[in-house]
Amino acid sequence: MSELDLPEIKLDNDNLYREESFTDRKVGILRRLSPITTDGSDDNSRPTLWIGQTQVMTQAGPLPISFEIEAATLEEALGKFTEGAKTGIQETIEEMQEQRRESASQIVVPGAGGGNRIQVP
Repeated sequence: MSELDLPEIKLDNDNLYREESFTDRKVGILRRLSPITTDGSDDNSRPTLWIGQTQVMTQAGPLPISFEIEAATLEEALGKFTEGAKTGIQETIEEMQEQRRESASQIVVPGAGGGNRIQVP
């Protein structure tokens, strides 16, 4: 790919956040995303975001799980971490099951070059 074909990669100056991490070093990580302006000062016109992260072990190895937590304070985010993790794990399982169903509904056509798949309605 030549330089002319590369997409422009640019940060959104109107959507900057300062990130802080909190962890118990066992179960997961809680990230606080504080909105800031381009000069690094706090942007009080936007809410602080909280992101929880954990992982579950699968037969294929660790599977990272991320989920948003609606909270105003660190204490509130910590209190909602467990429920957020459960929801994030459930949503991930549902997505994996849907991908498995979609994959199972495709037929590989022999001799069609490279194992082309046809979607079965």
